[in-house]
Amino acid sequence: MIKKLKLILFIIIYLYQTQAFSKASEEKDFNPKYLSNYLSAIISQNNQNNEESVRFFNSSKILINDHENYLKKYVLALVVNTEVKKSINLVRENIGKKNSNFFEAKLLLLIDNIKKKNFLHNVKILKELKQYSDSSNYHYIIYEVLKSYNDLFLNKEINLNDSKNLGTLSVINEAFQYCYLNKKETDNKFKNLLDKRESDYSRYLFFRINYLIKNNDLQNVKKISKSINILDSNLLIQQSKQWIDNSNLNKFEDIFSCQNETDLIAEFFFLISNFLSVEKDFQKSNFYSNLSIYLNPKFYFNLTHLLENYFENNKFLMAQEILKNFNDEDKIYYWYKSKKIAQIIYNENDREKSLKYIEEKFQEYQKPTTKIIYDMANIYKRNKEFKKSIYYYSLILDKFNISSEEYASVLYNRGSSYERLGDDLKSDKDLLESLKIKPNEPYVLNYLGYSWLEREYKIEEAINMLDRAYKQKKNDPFIIDSVGWGYFLTGDFINAEKFLRKAIQLMPRDPIVNDHYGDVLWKLNRKIQAKYYWQSVLDFENTDKELKDKISKKLLEGLDES
Repeated sequence: MIKKLKLILFIIIYLYQTQAFSKASEEKDFNPKYLSNYLSAIISQNNQNNEESVRFFNSSKILINDHENYLKKYVLALVVNTEVKKSINLVRENIGKKNSNFFEAKLLLLIDNIKKKNFLHNVKILKELKQYSDSSNYHYIIYEVLKSYNDLFLNKEINLNDSKNLGTLSVINEAFQYCYLNKKETDNKFKNLLDKRESDYSRYLFFRINYLIKNNDLQNVKKISKSINILDSNLLIQQSKQWIDNSNLNKFEDIFSCQNETDLIAEFFFLISNFLSVEKDFQKSNFYSNLSIYLNPKFYFNLTHLLENYFENNKFLMAQEILKNFNDEDKIYYWYKSKKIAQIIYNENDREKSLKYIEEKFQEYQKPTTKIIYDMANIYKRNKEFKKSIYYYSLILDKFNISSEEYASVLYNRGSSYERLGDDLKSDKDLLESLKIKPNEPYVLNYLGYSWLEREYKIEEAINMLDRAYKQKKNDPFIIDSVGWGYFLTGDFINAEKFLRKAIQLMPRDPIVNDHYGDVLWKLNRKIQAKYYWQSVLDFENTDKELKDKISKKLLEGLDES
């Protein structure tokens, strides 16, 4: 409440100090309602109520025409509300006025020119855009990359400018520039990107396939399709495999061409939007996401990113609006839509209704794909319906080669389901068999090692497994917790505290981690602190009843020292 009052006070002071406001007030043209609507617009904007925000901003022609900050916020609101063309027209109407001198205004003009292929006109706009590129890292990145692309479009030659200093983004930019000119080095540029391990760049497999199809390299296309893990791949890659296997290769260029200027810029904005999502700046992320969709509306996979932004912010109505774009003509996206609606229902605290909904959708498929069956198994597992999850995992095991990654993944998930049912014999069998296929898979090593520690079974071997997992995933909080718990069970409370403290820093609201940290603090005679973390477990909404009962006993009696 205090923050909101401060915001309102700031806006009032800011407006009174501006020339536009003063002039309007002197001429008695200014209606106090404008200020009220401005405040309402900002609040709506902050709450991601897009239509409402636009409606309030649209209420004052005086402020739109004369007030820079007002126009800027209105333009942002229009784009986020998918009214990109209107925002461009609004900026064009205000060209030459002081109120249109901001980064996003110049950016929209540049986008409009790219769409119209007026690349020469963008030379001047880019010079203007550069003036604002120091205001944030993203502005600098956007300016450098857009300049390199505009030079490419004008001169038809590779021009990376200073964008070569932008890390992985430079590699992405370079790959697309080579692709635009259809240079023979393009395939290696995409392969180089896909070989990077610091993040998931599987999306660029689609662009590599796209390039190979254009150049009629169908042998490599089919080879790629066979290598795709249908259980773990994202929607775009699933779609790609389906098109390849069904000989619908024309579909690729229907939605994207690296020789289409607007498609390239659309992809760049999609990338920026992703970066901003990672930083939890969802408003700006949605801005660039909508610019991407505006430039390439055919690439409807990109709608899923916008949807996920709304979903993460519990803006379920907006998420559902986007879901209307996916229908039963495309099984992959229709199933994605079904799962997402089920998630929304679940997040609205109706677990039974959520499960019933997805079960009904599953029944619509007379011949469900392996991926759909696998998803159902995972859904049952998340809902603690372990017998059902095991049934569906078992149903698809014979669909895979016994030495494949998919086979190992199903074994891991079935094995962990057996463990939750208390069937240690079957659990160990599946998990060990999974490790035979992928001996260094960190999450299987972690699960089995932790399970053995909990059972006080093969302690030394279990700790070795956890150590191998930790060497691969040193920042994974679950693995860190397991290592810390291993030290705890072997009586090394100093090292246990070190690892569990790190785990709780990474996952402060995880009940298990807080329980473990409380235990080690008790052993170190830091009993008041121990009770604090135990109490936290009871306060978390996601703590199950069994753990709550266990914690309540600890708070009354302390840790059993036997």
